[in-house]
Amino acid sequence: MFGNFSLDYLIFGIMPYAVLAIALIGSIARYERDPFTWKSSSSQLLRRKQLMWGSVLFHVGIIVLFFGHLIGLFTPVWVLDTLGISYALKQWMAVVIGGLAGLAAFVGCTMLLHRRLFDPRIRNNSTYADIGILAILWVQIVIGMGTIWLTLGHMDGAKMLQFMSWSQSVMGLQINAWQEVVDVHWLYKLHIFLGLVIVALFPFTRLVHMLSVPVRFLWRPGYQIVRTRKGARPARGSVKPMKTPAE
Repeated sequence: MFGNFSLDYLIFGIMPYAVLAIALIGSIARYERDPFTWKSSSSQLLRRKQLMWGSVLFHVGIIVLFFGHLIGLFTPVWVLDTLGISYALKQWMAVVIGGLAGLAAFVGCTMLLHRRLFDPRIRNNSTYADIGILAILWVQIVIGMGTIWLTLGHMDGAKMLQFMSWSQSVMGLQINAWQEVVDVHWLYKLHIFLGLVIVALFPFTRLVHMLSVPVRFLWRPGYQIVRTRKGARPARGSVKPMKTPAE
């Protein structure tokens, strides 16, 4: 029965759907059962300077990488053809922009992880999940940077098309989607596998605060109340005693 079992089929064919189910159900359950844990638990008061630089570099880098992967993997090929964007140009854009964003994310994540591990006050106020997810993200960024060197060896965009085809086939519920990435380098496979692991861990870590981006602050009215003396009634100089019913 299991003679033709393939690890590639398990990781790239079945695991994506299991991961998406865990992320969706886990996020809903956490929000409903433990809404007060839906936060990033800032440690800014304990050590601010390193947090500021590390947080800015990490968040800028990781946001660019996230949307870069999202757009790069799920943009239909016909859109590129319609816009006249060659596969080689898209590959170069991914290398240059992804490389700079990856470097920023690496430096920022290293600073944040160092802060968590070697500052006694912050270490005592950190959970295993806080440190663990940062360590996994750090490893993922390092592996992602390593794939750039592999990509430089085939800048024609052929591998890029394979990953696009795989991700879009998975979302299209095509049963043979896993075959698209069978022959890619093991470092690419490790990068995808670890990315799926991070998505599965998403509901159980501080990463959930990504879903609470305060975009409504861009258009909400201000809540600051300013009181001025203009138009105010003049204060009475004396207080007259209240009259009793007998009077």
